[in-house]
Amino acid sequence: MTVGQLGVLMLLNVAGAATPGPDVFLIIRIATRSRHRALAATAGIATGLIVWVGLTVVGAAAILNAHDGMMGFIQLLGGGWLVWLGQQMLRAGISQIRSPQGGIPDIDTVVGSAGRCYVQGLMTNLSNPKAILFFAALIAPLMPPNPSWSTVLLVIVCMVSSAVLVFILLSAAISTRAIRDKFLAGSGWIDAVAGLFFLVVGIELVFHGMTMLL
Repeated sequence: MTVGQLGVLMLLNVAGAATPGPDVFLIIRIATRSRHRALAATAGIATGLIVWVGLTVVGAAAILNAHDGMMGFIQLLGGGWLVWLGQQMLRAGISQIRSPQGGIPDIDTVVGSAGRCYVQGLMTNLSNPKAILFFAALIAPLMPPNPSWSTVLLVIVCMVSSAVLVFILLSAAISTRAIRDKFLAGSGWIDAVAGLFFLVVGIELVFHGMTMLL
């Protein structure tokens, strides 16, 4: 794999990471409350990316694509997680909209500890097995037939680090005082919209998972 090909992969990966999705919505929601917690969620997302990119470069993506039942089961589990997390966000958002409180609410109450944010980031990223299809479409055409371990590691590091950079920059931008204050003013609506988004994506994954299993 040439340097130019690797650069193209990273640019396309950055564009994909910046596209609004569960990971982006999660980071925005958490970063409005705490930059530290948002970075913890980013670390969780990075761990999930290592899994998906790693599976892709070693050829496991082809195995998942060839077995509808396996992919369907993963989508069913992932969709269930997103539905569960989405309804929690939606309920929290509705509660804040109905009973607005002055000042900044307790961080642990709203988004949880740094450890919990890490788990949310990890599980949210792993909940969407379609990520492996995205990475397979990007990486597979450019990977040599029998890549060396150094090439495998280089691709994993470059793909994960380029996506993580997007989430770090997003966390830093959202958590600045000026932007954070504006987002906090509508934090209930942010939670509600994020919850609805997670519910829609989760229900879609559950539906597709059940379709593939039946």
